[in-house]
Order: sequence, then structure tokens, then C-alpha cells
Amino acid sequence: MKRLVALVAVAAIGLVGCSSSPTSSPSSSPTPSSAASGAGLVNVVASTNVYGDIVKTIGGPAVAVTSIIDNPEKDPHEYEADARTQLALSKAQLVIENGGGYDDFMDTMLKSAQTRPTVINVADVSGRNQHPSDGEFNEHLWYDFPTVEKLAAQLVTDLSAAAPGQAATFESNGKAFAAQLGQLQQDEAAIKAKHAGEGVAITEPVPLYLLEAAGLVNNTPETFSAAIEEDTDVPPAVLKETEDLFDTKQVKLLAYNQQTTGPQTEAVLAAAKRNNIRVVPVTETLPTDQSYLSWMHANLRAVSSALTNDRGHL
Repeated sequence: MKRLVALVAVAAIGLVGCSSSPTSSPSSSPTPSSAASGAGLVNVVASTNVYGDIVKTIGGPAVAVTSIIDNPEKDPHEYEADARTQLALSKAQLVIENGGGYDDFMDTMLKSAQTRPTVINVADVSGRNQHPSDGEFNEHLWYDFPTVEKLAAQLVTDLSAAAPGQAATFESNGKAFAAQLGQLQQDEAAIKAKHAGEGVAITEPVPLYLLEAAGLVNNTPETFSAAIEEDTDVPPAVLKETEDLFDTKQVKLLAYNQQTTGPQTEAVLAAAKRNNIRVVPVTETLPTDQSYLSWMHANLRAVSSALTNDRGHL
């Protein structure tokens, strides 16, 4: 699917500026960080818990973070905004959206807000061409470590502007985060040194930045992954072509988006399994009890293990 779908309730607009605090629910309500919003804290709203975790890592106890999409069991594309989300945005000093068509509901709600927070659009920060002539823009930018590094630097700047007294802490945390991102990029380089040019398959372009940085070649027919991303039917001939990748051993692994499944992705999953080709599950949102950095390290370890067909570590 291409976009996070948002249906913003009219009632949400009328609640902008209300004094009550947002609460969370197991389904779609935003979840605040453990530090409650209050005096001296920078109020931040992130479209997903991926960006929310990065903000918490850099901001530490000086920030109160609300992540709108925070449930790894849900397909984030099916998100529906509600009044609590609009209220959280109305109190935000800093907002982080992915951009690139992924979370357009953020812009819709920001237009309805009476306040004007600082907004970080990750797609814009990335510097990548959002309208490539040779295909669709891959909006899953949190799998692109150079982009995340740019985001972290922007967060240090914007958080420091919002809370100048904490600038030294933000700077220190930002440097530590960047160093760990550097280790992830070294892990990508290690995979590339051993496996550059090897073919892989995907169900959606979710992890494609990571796979390409590791020197791997996506052999999936573009029509297949585009149809899955857009939630449309895959033509039978294209599905057959995709299954043939596994039957003829043209790929070493399948990166499978666990949050978007259906008969056609399950057919591809079955093709991989019957040919003993390793499957690397991936998600769009941060799994429970993981940080962004530990999550990405686990993804890279899974890719390396799949390529070597063992359970070793990088």
C-alpha cells in the first residue's frame, strides 16, 4: 500500500485547544512517552513510533513524545485519526512526519490546528528525489540510515531551539546516536563485501533502502510489489513470474512485510518455503520492547543469517 489512510473526524477539529489530556487505547490512539507532558518538557508528536523512539533517544527526559502509529499488530496504512490525535497535535511544539505520501493525515490535521509547531518532514530532510522519473518514490525512509542520520542532526537543532538549556544534552545524545548508526552502516558494508550482487525478493519496498545499501539486487517484478503496496490485485502472470524467482533459485531470501498480508503475498511466502529459501520478516512500525537501533541491528542480522543460511551473527 502506498499511503497511510486517514479519516479525520470533524469532531477532532472542534476539540483543538481543549484542556483535557489525550489518553491511549489499544487500537489507534496515540501513546505518550513515560515522561508526562508538562512544564519544561518539549512536547513532540511523531507520526509513527519509529520516529517517536528516535526523538526519545536524542531528547531523553527533556521531551514528552506522542507516537500516533504505535501498534505493531496493526497495518499502519489503515490508521484512522481521532480527536485525541488532533488534541495532541494542538499541544505539540515539534512534529515529525515521514512525508513523501506516507502519512498525509499529518498535514491534514496540522492545517486544522490553531498552533503552528515546528515540523520536520523526513522526506524533505533526506534530500532524495521524491518524484523519480524511473519509478515510485520509496517512502520507507527509516530503513535508510543516511536519512536517519540527517534526521537526528535536525532533531538536535530543533530541540535545542525549543529548550536551549538542554542543548548540550541533545548534542551529546545526537553524537552517540550517530555513532551507533555508523555501526549499522558498517554492518551493511560487511554484508555487501560478502554478498554484493546476490538476488533478493520483497513483498513491498519497506526494507529496500537497507537491502540495496547491503549490495543486494531486488529481482521482484515491480508490478508485483507496486500492486501489494497499493492494495490492488496482482495480475496472474506477474504472480507466476514472482513465484518463479523461488522455483528457479534466482533469489537468496524473501523480505516479507508481516503487517500487510493476503492471498498473493502468502502465495509468494509459500513459494519461498517450498524451495527452502529463507524468509526475513520485516515491519513498518517499531516492534514492542525494541529501540530503533536494536530493531535495525536485528534486521541486518536476519539478512546476514538468511544469506549465509545459518544463524550466525555479523
